[in-house]
Amino acid sequence: MFDMDLPWWEFIVRGLAVYLLLLVMVRLSGRRTVGQFTPFDLLVVMLLSEAVSNSLSGGDDSLAGGLIAAATLVAINSFVALLSSRSQGFEKLVDGSAVLIGRDGVFFDKVVRHCRLSESDLEEALREHDCPRPEMKCAFLEADGEITILRNPQ
Repeated sequence: MFDMDLPWWEFIVRGLAVYLLLLVMVRLSGRRTVGQFTPFDLLVVMLLSEAVSNSLSGGDDSLAGGLIAAATLVAINSFVALLSSRSQGFEKLVDGSAVLIGRDGVFFDKVVRHCRLSESDLEEALREHDCPRPEMKCAFLEADGEITILRNPQ
């Protein structure tokens, strides 16, 4: 049950490496939130978890090894959350920041493409905010993937 194939510290190093690399990959992949996942996004997340599971355990199937890896991931996540709450620079690095994607009824095509948004994403955001395009003052892609629309005052 507690007989591990690897030394205890290797689980911590593996957990840290996998967490950091996945964080970088997820940040580079875009800003969709879980609620905005397409079936393909969900499939990628599920396959990612399967792909890195061996990296975390190193082939060790012991209970102790799994608990050390899980505790390491929770500890790293808590540490990142703590640093994010205390440092705006670190929070911006990890979570990102809002991006202006449109103004005065016009979306900026180059920025929208760079943020990997589709026309249907933009139209959906306008509908959600009950804002016809000509009444849009500003549109932002928030760090959490949400599109915020501000209306011109009437």
